[in-house]
Amino acid sequence: MSLAAYCVICCRRLGTSTPSPKRRTYWRDIRNIIKFTGSLLLGGSLFLTYEILALKKSLTLDTEVVETEKMKSYIYVHTASSDGRESHGIAWQARKELHKAVRKILAASAKLLQSPFSDTFSMADVEDHECAVWLLLRKSKSEDRTARLEAVQEMSEAHHWHDYQYRTIAQACDPRTLVGLARSKDSDLRFFLPPPPLPPLKEDSSTEEELRQLLASLPQTELDECIQYFTSLALSESSQSLAAQKGGLWCFGGNGLPYAESFGEVPSATVEMFSLEAIVKHSEIPTHCDNIEANGGLQLLQRLYQLHKDYPKVQRNIMRVIGNMALNEHLHSAIVHSGWVSIMAEALKSQHIMEASHAARTLANLDREAVPEKYQDGVYVLHPQHRTSQPIKADVLFIHGLMGAAFKTWRQQDTEQVLTEKALQDEDRYTTCWPKTWLARDCPALRIISVEYDTSLSDWRARCPMERKSIAFRSNELLRKLRAAGVGDRPIIWISHSMGGLLVKKMLLEASKEPEMSGVIKNTRGIIFYSVPHHGSRLAEYSVNIRYLLFPSLEVKELSKDSPALKILQDDFLEFAKDKKFQVLNFVETQPTCIGSMIKLHVVPEESADLGIGDLIPVDVNHLNICKPKTKDAFLYQRTLQFIRETLAKDLEN
Repeated sequence: MSLAAYCVICCRRLGTSTPSPKRRTYWRDIRNIIKFTGSLLLGGSLFLTYEILALKKSLTLDTEVVETEKMKSYIYVHTASSDGRESHGIAWQARKELHKAVRKILAASAKLLQSPFSDTFSMADVEDHECAVWLLLRKSKSEDRTARLEAVQEMSEAHHWHDYQYRTIAQACDPRTLVGLARSKDSDLRFFLPPPPLPPLKEDSSTEEELRQLLASLPQTELDECIQYFTSLALSESSQSLAAQKGGLWCFGGNGLPYAESFGEVPSATVEMFSLEAIVKHSEIPTHCDNIEANGGLQLLQRLYQLHKDYPKVQRNIMRVIGNMALNEHLHSAIVHSGWVSIMAEALKSQHIMEASHAARTLANLDREAVPEKYQDGVYVLHPQHRTSQPIKADVLFIHGLMGAAFKTWRQQDTEQVLTEKALQDEDRYTTCWPKTWLARDCPALRIISVEYDTSLSDWRARCPMERKSIAFRSNELLRKLRAAGVGDRPIIWISHSMGGLLVKKMLLEASKEPEMSGVIKNTRGIIFYSVPHHGSRLAEYSVNIRYLLFPSLEVKELSKDSPALKILQDDFLEFAKDKKFQVLNFVETQPTCIGSMIKLHVVPEESADLGIGDLIPVDVNHLNICKPKTKDAFLYQRTLQFIRETLAKDLEN
């Protein structure tokens, strides 16, 4: 407006000026024209510049303000970003443009799915590159299961987001998505918020005392002898411990004294182990799991888990309890909201196989979206431990023997400490569990399961003195657990060591008598026996001769050559295996084995390891190392791998 007024004034001056001589008028007119033109150009330039700057300012978003507003909508935990590429330079601009392109692709494909955006989402005031996050969140809550699985997979593969974007997912996703992300191999740990703060301990209380109170609050009726034994032992030891602490003295002893040496060096951790052993047994009963949750057990166990980071045995027992509770679907919400999914997601990424496998079992039991099977206590999936698009075509089951375990029985032939250090450097050469590392890589289409059960050489070392379980009892128990895990739905290879082979034989015979177990028999393709005493073991004879020293357990007594049950089992299974035409491979040791510091004997001689069908291959190792290959190229492993591939050739091709 000022420019227009100025132009009007100049025109009036020209129109009202008095006449003057012709020559002076000529130069004056030129001067006035120059003034007018210059003023017009200058004013126009200033006006255009002002308008352009104002327009630019009105169209430019203050990204700092936008980020601040976003931050107001969520509660964020201040953590350092693990992505060093995060910057607002050229790379950030490139990612932003990439996000725009992705959004356009998603929007275009979404139009084919009918109403992909709800009204709320379509009006969301977010930048283009943010929409992929919200699209995935919406997709993860779709009614279509396939779409939900795809959304979780796409989230887990996102490694270029900002920290707040991961946190947005963490706070906006539902429990089903959170568990799926925890079971996805490449998921960023920023998807998982830290567990909520734990309630404070009661005044003049301790974790040990609260653990005792939790155990005392559980039902004590209709329990088997072993649960009663562990419960009474834990309550007795914790009472002595608490009394000693308050009195300023340690009066550790009582019934638990023989067990102390195997539980740890710190007395409090030892006493807590007794209580945890009892709670593990209680957690196998669904109604007792409800009591554990109702009495704050999830929070208390989490406190113990954090306090005993240097005691893997304590942590593994805690994870066993959570894994057992996860078998009950109505407790899933409580487990998720108490923060256990975040803890298990981190444990699943551990380099230690036992820790990762316990976490994998718990998360699999929580993942009803992708895992129809249920893994009960003692049944561990070594592969695959994550969600995978690889179709599983067969099962390979590992059953350990006397004094064995689901993991240590199948480690490489070396000292455990050396193996752990070497395995972190090169798993192809060194492993603490060759079925999980070597076999899983060579045969990725297999589901590899290892089972664990308690055994003992002597009643002196029995974990539960009243738990005198026969081979028949254990086989029925394991068969029930394996069937719950879906064993029998696919082709099966059984791999067993020592007494584990007798359990396999008994399980197959029992399964043949039950119609609901017919799939186990129909799908069994082959069996590998590592030094299995089909006709008895010298260990049993040696133990009987010095019964006053060893007090042989029921398991050992059943291995004696004159055992009627063992002979019946051998005769029945041999006829059964021939009829079903099972493929069989037998290995046997040729070296004696040291039992303790003074006993050295040949546990399973060659004549006892001969089932009567299949190849019998002597190997120059002792009884403990017959199932532990020295290297991946060793004959033991390569012959085992060859047998699996040949026996499952048709199944793996289909």
